[in-house]
Amino acid sequence: MKKKLRRLAVTAGVTVAVIAPLAGTAAAVVVTTATRQGSLTQAGPLAEHGFPAWYRDSNGVRLEACTTLDDPLCSTLPDEVPNPDAPVSYPDNFPGEFFYQLAGAQMTLANGVDFGLGMDLEGAWAAEEVRDGDQMVFGRIRIRFDAVEGTRYRITHPYGVDDLTATDRGVNMTEDIGTTPGAFGQALSSRVGPFLKWDPSIAPAAPAGYIGDPGVEHRVVGSPYGTNFVHVEQLDTASGAVVADLGTTDLFSVQGRYATNSGVDIDQATYTVGSDGTGVIEVYASSEPGQSIEVSANAALGFRATKLRGSNGHYYGRFPVTGSVPPGAEIEVVNSSDRPVAKKKRKLVDVVRVTDARYDADNGTLTVAATSSDADATPPQLSVTGLGPINGPFTGVLAPPAAVTVTSSSGGSTTVPLTGSGRAFVPDLPVANAVAVAGAVAGQRVTLDGAGSTGAIDAYSWTQTGGPAVILTGAATPTASFVATQAGTYDFRLIVSGPGGASLPVTVHITVTGAAPAVARAGADQSVVRGRTVALDGSASTGAETYQWRQVSGPAVTLTGATSAKPTFAYPALTLPAAPGPNATYVYNNDPVVLELTATNPAGASTSRVTVRPVAETFTGLTVRYRTGNNEWRISGTSNLLAGQRITAVLGGTLAGRVVGTPATVDAAGAFSIRVTGPNPGTIRTLSLVSTTGGQVLGFPVTVTN
Repeated sequence: MKKKLRRLAVTAGVTVAVIAPLAGTAAAVVVTTATRQGSLTQAGPLAEHGFPAWYRDSNGVRLEACTTLDDPLCSTLPDEVPNPDAPVSYPDNFPGEFFYQLAGAQMTLANGVDFGLGMDLEGAWAAEEVRDGDQMVFGRIRIRFDAVEGTRYRITHPYGVDDLTATDRGVNMTEDIGTTPGAFGQALSSRVGPFLKWDPSIAPAAPAGYIGDPGVEHRVVGSPYGTNFVHVEQLDTASGAVVADLGTTDLFSVQGRYATNSGVDIDQATYTVGSDGTGVIEVYASSEPGQSIEVSANAALGFRATKLRGSNGHYYGRFPVTGSVPPGAEIEVVNSSDRPVAKKKRKLVDVVRVTDARYDADNGTLTVAATSSDADATPPQLSVTGLGPINGPFTGVLAPPAAVTVTSSSGGSTTVPLTGSGRAFVPDLPVANAVAVAGAVAGQRVTLDGAGSTGAIDAYSWTQTGGPAVILTGAATPTASFVATQAGTYDFRLIVSGPGGASLPVTVHITVTGAAPAVARAGADQSVVRGRTVALDGSASTGAETYQWRQVSGPAVTLTGATSAKPTFAYPALTLPAAPGPNATYVYNNDPVVLELTATNPAGASTSRVTVRPVAETFTGLTVRYRTGNNEWRISGTSNLLAGQRITAVLGGTLAGRVVGTPATVDAAGAFSIRVTGPNPGTIRTLSLVSTTGGQVLGFPVTVTN
């Protein structure tokens, strides 16, 4: 059972690793269940292989890593080790993956399908090869079984409830939480935990020192929801109602070994040396409470093996040192309570204390003062990260960091926040920008526009500085105006002000010409496909204060913006003859639309006309056939206009006769066709066509066959 579950975790399908959300090859939803009672709570000290020596859950259970091959109740797989015939060792002969907890359940569902569930706390390598710094531990939930694509299932298991919809690969869901190398605490947020272990009320009991025997299926305890079983249900895809109960099991295979070793971490190791060459080494370590933690003898530093003082899992020691501490010197701390003894080494560093860290915003200077605990004859160099050695204030600092880190050439470092001083900042001076419309004419109102000014602006001030005197309206607003009573050059100055002060003044010059009637220019004639929007443009008119457009002739149109320089209208589609006809009063009107623009100012007005013609439409490849045997018409052809227009066929040489069928729509290639039964043409042997875009053919010959 153990081997089968592990193979499932390694070889089947594609694993999608995530930090928080659920992922996999089945559409998956984690269903909210009862309040969770328990989880993983702590990752232990790092062992010599760089992984936590153990993980602890909320029930106080600590499980260590199963990394060896010599314990059948807590083993890795032989093919995970480069040389399975040699002892496991780090880094040369270490497994590619291993487990703190390996738990799973398998059963055959009511429909005959094999179901597999894995619930593991797994150690592995980010790049799938043993490399220091790539260690990661993640909690994994994996559910797999064959299923028809689109079917929906609910799986209740010890670590929650999953609502899964099968894909073309069946149900194949993997959730991995904690896949960031070195971030061993991420696994505490996974759904795995507390650890599962054999139910002690059910014989046989678990082997001493283990949560169970992975080769024997057994009932378990430990579910944070009290669901120490697996239950699989098929649901209605839409409503979620249960449509089939597919199976339940409360038998699990579990592997895990209770941690007997506690390990040890060195949290800090520093030294202090005075000018007389004497000093102390301070060591801070952590492990489980009640451990025998000691520093190993170090002849180079001059002290013997000495025990650290402990309380609540924290351990501390002070040890004498005489003379300079050699560069790169390190100490070793051991947990002599462990078997084998846990050992950790750490380089000694000095203690850096920052006595001053301040920034003067007025002068742009950053002052940092610091000391090192290494005060012998050759003190270390202290530097500020990103700025350099401390040899006095740092100048020209426009924007300091929120905190500074002082590092020592002897390895120590510390980070402290900055304290700032200086005058409070205010907004920059605003920048004035003034423009005026060109081509002003005496008698017109001229607008001065300062809206393009930038910065924090509270006030605008327009002042006339040259030219004939005028009455300025809106002098304290972004947009001022005046009426020029005579020709000449007019000068105006704009100043804007705000919390940053007043801007530099800018001047705008306006040349006003003598009064002359407005000159209307309605724009160039146009050709437009009927049914589309036409844009007119009279902006080339000069001296105009008002615009007025009107239609002179052609099919009636509705102008939008008739009093603006650029109105629009929709060129109306041509009206087709009404079915079934005949239509004696039908009038084909494909005349152009003629419009007139009147431009006006106080000195007078003028007009200009523009003609908008419909684009000419032609039909090619026409065939018109009538079969007397079945009274059927077949009409087809191609238009040069690709406008989706409609085409109507009419009996005879005019458009006033009977209509044949219903209008045909021209397709994207320009083709059209009409195939319809009746009407009988009698003795008429011609047919006419007309389109909504103005195309027409009159009196086209009809080919009559049986």
